[in-house]
Amino acid sequence: MKPTILITNDDGYFAPGIHHLIQIMRKIGRVVVVSSEQAMSGMGHAITIKTPLRLKTVVKEADYEEYICNGTPVDCVKLGEQVVIKGKPDLLVSGINHGSNASINVIYSGTMAAVIEACIDGIPAIGFSLDDYSSHADFSHLEPFILTIANATLKNGLTPGVCLNVNLPKIQSESIRGIKVCRQAKARWAEEFDSRHDPRGAEYHWLTGKFENDDRTEDSDVWALENNYVSVVPVQFDLTAYSSIDHIRNWNL
Repeated sequence: MKPTILITNDDGYFAPGIHHLIQIMRKIGRVVVVSSEQAMSGMGHAITIKTPLRLKTVVKEADYEEYICNGTPVDCVKLGEQVVIKGKPDLLVSGINHGSNASINVIYSGTMAAVIEACIDGIPAIGFSLDDYSSHADFSHLEPFILTIANATLKNGLTPGVCLNVNLPKIQSESIRGIKVCRQAKARWAEEFDSRHDPRGAEYHWLTGKFENDDRTEDSDVWALENNYVSVVPVQFDLTAYSSIDHIRNWNL
């Protein structure tokens, strides 16, 4: 029996990345797509609670269904599971995102929020992101790696409470060197605001900044990408800092 695979993203149903992911996943199993009607990059784990959620059916066939949702990536996962499939899929995949979600980007990412939402509900889940922000990004070299990781996840399962953040290098003159299981790099965005005035004199602001990484060890996801490897980082939604529990207890609060 074919596995049921739920697909979503945060770039919108029209993004090339999700269409590449759909074609790849259809080689593995029955595919159900629930994607947002507009780009939702940087939405993190937002959910919609002030307006009604709506699903529009695009395709409904025996082994393939596609729906558009007016909500966030997390909304798409919830609706896909509870309204469309009416049960847990065998796998949730999110992406392929246009741009890296390595390091601290995982906190802001709508792509990975969908993955974490599925993980919270006990569904094996993987986020795929390409380290290329171009609207004309080339996804043609990614299929073997995505198939390998997806099939291995279906075969072996994941530890409860753990999902995967997979980042793939953009196409280069040399082939991808392999897959590295690694950790999240300790990097950050150094942010600034580009402040301007509109024609009426009112001030407004654009968020800008640059990615700063002083973590150069070879076990990080950023190093892997920079050296033409696919990075696979196990991610958990339990944010407890266990190493600090005894320290805080010693405050005698």
